[in-house]
Amino acid sequence: MSRRWLFADQLGPHFLDDRHQPVLLIESKAVFRRRVFHRQKAHLVLSALRHRAAELGDQARYLRAETYRDGLRRVREPLEVCHPTSRRALDFVRRQERVSVLPARGFVTGLDDFADWADARRGPLRLETFYRFARQRHDVLVEGDEPTGGRWSLDQGNRQPPPKDADHLPVPAPPMPREDDIDAEVRADLDRWEREGIRFAGQDGPRRFPVTRREAQARLRHFLRHRLPLFGPYEDAMRSTDPWLAHSTLSSSFNLGLLHPMEAIRGAEQAYRAKAAPLPSVEGFVRQLLGWRDFVWNLYWYHDAGWRDSNALAVRRTVPAWWQELDADAVRAHCLTDVLGGVREHGWVHHIPRLMVLGNYALQRGWRPAELVDWFHRNFVDGYEWVMTGNVIGMSQYAHLGQLTTKPYASGGAYINRMSDYCGGCPYDPKRRLGDTACPFTAGYWSFLHRNRQRITGNARLARSMKQLDRLTDVDAVLAQEKQRGDAAP
Repeated sequence: MSRRWLFADQLGPHFLDDRHQPVLLIESKAVFRRRVFHRQKAHLVLSALRHRAAELGDQARYLRAETYRDGLRRVREPLEVCHPTSRRALDFVRRQERVSVLPARGFVTGLDDFADWADARRGPLRLETFYRFARQRHDVLVEGDEPTGGRWSLDQGNRQPPPKDADHLPVPAPPMPREDDIDAEVRADLDRWEREGIRFAGQDGPRRFPVTRREAQARLRHFLRHRLPLFGPYEDAMRSTDPWLAHSTLSSSFNLGLLHPMEAIRGAEQAYRAKAAPLPSVEGFVRQLLGWRDFVWNLYWYHDAGWRDSNALAVRRTVPAWWQELDADAVRAHCLTDVLGGVREHGWVHHIPRLMVLGNYALQRGWRPAELVDWFHRNFVDGYEWVMTGNVIGMSQYAHLGQLTTKPYASGGAYINRMSDYCGGCPYDPKRRLGDTACPFTAGYWSFLHRNRQRITGNARLARSMKQLDRLTDVDAVLAQEKQRGDAAP
């Protein structure tokens, strides 16, 4: 049996054909030398890789090298590897004469099946259409050809703001892992690398996310039993005192390959059948995994490499230093300082702060989408190029002009006020667009619409906002104010 080379995001048993198969694991220091990763992300990846080596024992050959190429020079036998998750890695392994590339694993809908589905579409590829196809194809939450409960999407019921009478949802916190000797070794190595000149972003801290399959399975079981029932209603809510809410916090576990998404999907489906979780919560969770996660993975490979560099809004401003350095203390706006602080302290915030605070702010300011893909990739524990290309380029920055979403995810402060506790006590007023207390999101929204009205004209979902823009009597003053604010921390 050929030795299987596993990358650091291919660490679950489903990446092997036999539990006794010989394995190669390579730790490349150059990966962390080339780019400034969040310290906790670097810790998570290295800890997961080293824990997998410890689990496999003599079955695995573990090499620490400056580069993957240096590591491969020390291996004489033929190797095989599952389809990597980035174009750069795929190009590299295909150039190695002794390495054969197997089909991708760790996702539900295969690349060929997706391509057949996409090739048969007319017009833009939409999540909703793919999600129906995937539900039927893989027999998930369906009764024959019809969706369980009679509707494909129950999203309308899953948009509740956080409860006003409590600081936290009434669910137990996700179980946190216990660090061990391997974590201590990783932390010591990262400290030494920093002394040698390798830079990291964010704060070091206790490891908060699983690095072994056992840890990931324990967190999945806990989520399905205790947190899934309230996941749906509050999946779009934001709370400064409760960053986890009822989210699974399993995205990094799926993206490291510790869990296969189908085991979580079937687990959620079983919870519904056993009346342990309501259908809206279960459908919302399934939508994220079987729908969105598989959708952005497949889109990354379906489109050519230039898709990542899309910039249909023709923005040119570079991401400012305070954002790059996660300097939340430089920010006065409560929503942005809390969310940016969450990235600095955890390397993670859930999907709505990413989209409607971070992404929304960047979209309004006109920052370069490719720089934002890189920023999200480096600073989030679950960030990879395939994830962030779809999420940032296709969704939050609207850089394809509707190829992926039907409207830009831009909003004023009213949305943040409705869905969070951020606006209370903030120096900015979400109802004001002009003056010292003007909310940067509210003013930025009108500036964004004005700047892009020729590029997004004809969008039916923005027609009402465009009419409002035409009725504003102070639009010139708002534009001048936002130009003066520039990219300074708000």
